[in-house]
Amino acid sequence: MQISVQLYSVREAFSADPDATLRRLSEIGFTTVEPFGLMENAETLRELLPRYGLAATSTHASLLTAEDPSRIFATAAGLGVRTVIDPHWDRAHWTREDDIKATAERLNALAPIATENGVRVGYHNHDFEARPLFEGRCGLEVLADHLDPRVVLELDTFWSAVGGTDPSALLGALGQRVQLAHLKDGPLQGDVKDQLPLGQGEMDVPAILAAAPWLETGVLEFDGYSGDIFEAVSRSLTQLNQYLQEDQA
Repeated sequence: MQISVQLYSVREAFSADPDATLRRLSEIGFTTVEPFGLMENAETLRELLPRYGLAATSTHASLLTAEDPSRIFATAAGLGVRTVIDPHWDRAHWTREDDIKATAERLNALAPIATENGVRVGYHNHDFEARPLFEGRCGLEVLADHLDPRVVLELDTFWSAVGGTDPSALLGALGQRVQLAHLKDGPLQGDVKDQLPLGQGEMDVPAILAAAPWLETGVLEFDGYSGDIFEAVSRSLTQLNQYLQEDQA
């Protein structure tokens, strides 16, 4: 499994000094990052990623509201990105099966455009897509029923747990539709400022990893953190590598 870090975790530092931020992540030991706000940051990333030996194999970008998704996919492909992931579709779309089917149709319509540009399209969840509202099934499961095979999911395991669906069980239900996962930790009441480095919160990360040995990429992320964020992502990286070594032993 490839290890990445979502640049949203260090968004304040990146906004202030992207060069120093990417250099620091490289020094910590990352070789892969997952950008956010792709179009706003594309030129900066194009210049700085190779400078620090970093690749961006996946990225977040607002696809479902984009006027010209082909331009987003082409920009991503030019940066070496393989998967472009829509990071958020409002919770109002996740309480009725017909609305979820309509969301799947919107994602499906993007799949051939992505393919034409040499990338694939994905979707990333928060808590509301993981609430078991449909006879015990959550919105992501309903979504997967209607998705084009070319559309992948990036399961945010923390938000799945906050939403009330065990992420390990959800990985079992969704199978290889999930190719990427956001890995994070903390108390599960969902207050992002209380998030913690891996191994210090309530998430059973080893069980998540064991449930999905096929995962292509594990993305470390903090939605918020009250301390030194670079120290936190460094601790998470060390812990994730330890989990992976133990899993292989």
